[in-house]
Amino acid sequence: MPHHVLLNNVDHKHLKVRESYGEQHGHNVMCVPVYPVEARHAQAHYPLMFAKNPDGAFQLVALLGFENGENLYIENHQWRASYKPLVVEKGPFLIGRHQSDESTLSIHIDMDDSRINEHEGQPIFLPHGGNTDYIDNIANVLSTLHQSLDKHDQFIERCSALSLIESFVLDVDLNQDETHRLAGFYTINEEVLRSLTGDEIAELQTHGDLEVIYMMLASMSQLSTLIRKKKATL
Repeated sequence: MPHHVLLNNVDHKHLKVRESYGEQHGHNVMCVPVYPVEARHAQAHYPLMFAKNPDGAFQLVALLGFENGENLYIENHQWRASYKPLVVEKGPFLIGRHQSDESTLSIHIDMDDSRINEHEGQPIFLPHGGNTDYIDNIANVLSTLHQSLDKHDQFIERCSALSLIESFVLDVDLNQDETHRLAGFYTINEEVLRSLTGDEIAELQTHGDLEVIYMMLASMSQLSTLIRKKKATL
């Protein structure tokens, strides 16, 4: 069970974070959430699609594998892509309310995460108590994630209202005897996109949605990279 506590430079002055990725950290998944703000960077490494969350709502995701529990970007506990989605980059940290002031958002840390230790990895605080560049970056990641939640939902709402989201199915020939079907995901309906009026396109452009849509379409070229990764494991 996670044990989240408010991060501070007194109780946690000696803590370090080991770089490690894998099942014990929840990374053995075939997709992870991504947000419009990171679409430009993510599209260079991952196919970007929509999936439905447990509540049935659409979520923008980066595809990491072709079956449940498969992440083809992890090898020897290392993440084999130069850009990691924000939900991965944040590591064992999360943003939460300050105990003494509910209006203040602060960094919390999962003390039960096995990456937390006092011997190796990235130090969180400097010897005199100041923040390291590492934790400053984590703070930026968490702030970006927090600010992205509403923007993501609004992006989904506008795409849905214009019927831009369509079901996506892909048959992957892994070898001469095996074909795998990727289903349960959604992508941008290019025919509908081309049929939008000038005013509808302008509205998407105003909100920054058009760039995200084009990044999603461009990211589909990464499917061939993912297929090569899959075949290399067979």
